[in-house]
Amino acid sequence: MTWFAELGPFRQTLLATGFTWLLTTLGAALVFGFSTIRRGLMDAMLGFAAGVMIAASFWSLLAPAIAYAEEAGMVGWVPAAIGFLAGAAFLWVVDQLLPHLHVGMARSEAEGIPTDWQRSVLLVLAVTLHNVPEGMAIGVAFATLGLGHPMATLGGAMALALGIGIQNFPEGAAISLPLRREGLSRARSFFWGQASALVEPVAGVVAASTVIVFESVLPYALSFAAGAMIYVVVEELIPESQREHGGDAGTIGVILGFTIMMILDVALG
Repeated sequence: MTWFAELGPFRQTLLATGFTWLLTTLGAALVFGFSTIRRGLMDAMLGFAAGVMIAASFWSLLAPAIAYAEEAGMVGWVPAAIGFLAGAAFLWVVDQLLPHLHVGMARSEAEGIPTDWQRSVLLVLAVTLHNVPEGMAIGVAFATLGLGHPMATLGGAMALALGIGIQNFPEGAAISLPLRREGLSRARSFFWGQASALVEPVAGVVAASTVIVFESVLPYALSFAAGAMIYVVVEELIPESQREHGGDAGTIGVILGFTIMMILDVALG
């Protein structure tokens, strides 16, 4: 992977977020072979995504944020706490403003500013919303590597991208299959399923650019991404995974996702 290490943070971010988009695309492509998915499996997939994001938020984002702050002579928990709260607050504000609808909910339960947009558009926007912090996390990770911090490793940044990519596969299916049930054609369901992850490269490059230009914000940026990711987990993924069937499948998914992301981060980072 020498060639990848020599690309620089921006091209690394684009390739890494392109990989996560590709996994979303492959998941969305399941719509060409299936028209529905068992609710228990969907719960497990959503729980798995939540577990990955929880583990990544600590090992890939919060722990490094505290370490970098202490290295810079700051009280480690201060920028971590400020950034974490700011990231959660940012997603809360966007959640209140952006019209969207979570999978399995009635059209009347749409969140954000009232609109007459189609149900299918609202479903896509819900998934797009929680892809933003994933892209940010990848961008900050590779920007940290580009700045030459001794604790930053290529393996750690790649582990984060790999973990997010793995959980993006079921996310692609989780949007394309419900859209198919809504009456959209397989082609349109696939298109919107993969399009939900196109925001990740954009968010990644913006986050990487911010950290490269303003290096002092690094611990805040890392914890900001963590706060945004945890907000998505608590506000959307876990509640949706527990909606039916007693929650066992969703709970098991969380445990498996957390374990796999922890292994990837510790082994590769």
